[in-house]
Amino acid sequence: MSSCAGVNGGSTASCVESSLLSSSSSGGGIGAATGCCDRLCEAQEFHGKMAGTLEDVDSVGSVCPSVMCGLPGGLENWLIFSLLKADFARRVRLCCVFGGTANEALLVTDDDEVWALGSNVSGCLGIGDTRTALNPVKVEAICNKNVRSFAYGSGPHVLALTAQGDVYGWGHNGYAQIGNGQTSQVNSPVLISNNIPNPVAEVACGSFHSIARTISGEVYSWGQNNCGQLGVGATSSNQHNPRKVTGLIQSLFCVGIACGQTSTVAVFENGEIYAWGLNGSGQLGLGNNVNQMLPAKIDGLKNVTIQKVVCGFAHTMALSDEGTLYVWGANSYGQLGLGNKANQVNPVRMKTDQSRIIDVAASHYTQISAALTETSKVLMWGHCRGQAVTEPIVTPFKSLHDVFAAFSSVAITPLPMVVGHRWERCLTGILRQQFNDPTHSDIKFVVEGKTIHVHKTILKFRCEHFRTMFQDHWAENQKDTIKIEQFSHQVYKAFLEYLYTGEVALSPEGAIGLLD
Repeated sequence: MSSCAGVNGGSTASCVESSLLSSSSSGGGIGAATGCCDRLCEAQEFHGKMAGTLEDVDSVGSVCPSVMCGLPGGLENWLIFSLLKADFARRVRLCCVFGGTANEALLVTDDDEVWALGSNVSGCLGIGDTRTALNPVKVEAICNKNVRSFAYGSGPHVLALTAQGDVYGWGHNGYAQIGNGQTSQVNSPVLISNNIPNPVAEVACGSFHSIARTISGEVYSWGQNNCGQLGVGATSSNQHNPRKVTGLIQSLFCVGIACGQTSTVAVFENGEIYAWGLNGSGQLGLGNNVNQMLPAKIDGLKNVTIQKVVCGFAHTMALSDEGTLYVWGANSYGQLGLGNKANQVNPVRMKTDQSRIIDVAASHYTQISAALTETSKVLMWGHCRGQAVTEPIVTPFKSLHDVFAAFSSVAITPLPMVVGHRWERCLTGILRQQFNDPTHSDIKFVVEGKTIHVHKTILKFRCEHFRTMFQDHWAENQKDTIKIEQFSHQVYKAFLEYLYTGEVALSPEGAIGLLD
């Protein structure tokens, strides 16, 4: 949060004028994003270092277009969002980039509208037809449905999950991966969770199959089943509707799911992992290369409690409750981070000089891996823009999504991305509620006989004038009530409210009075 411009310990009058007038002219807010150019330029410099120090260099492009620096936190790193208007971008709370060439995107705004843009392969934008969209087009069927997450396949097909546990699907459907009982392309979202008895808590997609986890810990699957990736005991046919996965996991409570290209992995409440589907590269972690038609327990993780599992194209990573990462499967690009390119059919602990790992990311679209440490360092390894990075390296990035935007061969979001400015607005919302609330106020301003309740700490943090005023040698620091005479109640209240919200609540008449 910025302090009041041009105050420097000056009078209350100069503080009020500089704050309200500069804010009115610039439209600046309490949580205005800054420094995105610096972050992108750091990434550009990192690109150069990569090109100069690693072997097998492919073309390494730079991504620092100034036109993107006005976008809210997160969006500026994705070229597909370059043409978004600033007022629209500020409304975005959730987004994802997907598709075989990362040329499709979905966005959810604060007012619960869903928008799509991009090349619209197989009707994957859900806008009712197959026309492309250079600018956002509303996805009418799932607006005002409280969409909380997306998952996407290679066709691509898309699943949308709502806060109520409903699942909608659309896009490519040649393998019945939408789950609507048909195999024809679906250009608009259709409800598919009516075939699942309990509300859905999580969805995941492989290339052409879909998985859902319910709030009651059940797992459902549908779509392509050529390698047993549905876990239903056979590969004879695709599954046209969601079907419960049973076998060894029938009585277990599932807490997490992930899909590789043609494999599925699930983690359960007891910390155990089960896997099924294609196993040609050892991606099931069972000690062999035999495909599995039913869920099989990964015995190589005995006495290890797994909290999260993610899948790349044909490799798998599992994060333990102790912050240790276990990896297995395909490794032709070093995506296991073991310092070599040999596949692993059993889980292997990935060693790193960094602190414990708290999050990890991968996608069935790619062979790149990323992790976040407890000291906020972002690591990456694997297939990085044509280069094989066989051990984790520390990057200048701020999030796991940044790795995929800059270095993934297909620049998709591994999971839907919460747009950064939402957290800033959450803080603003909390401060807004505290303004003029006597419950926790420790100082009052009386203007024209009316009381305004505020907090010394917030005023000092936001304004140089108040930082000076509330020092020990100022008489005001000892008071709990201060009387203001040189301003009207309307103007001074607007000034104090601005320090809490970054917004000017001042009528035209009040603004004119400020200039008098």
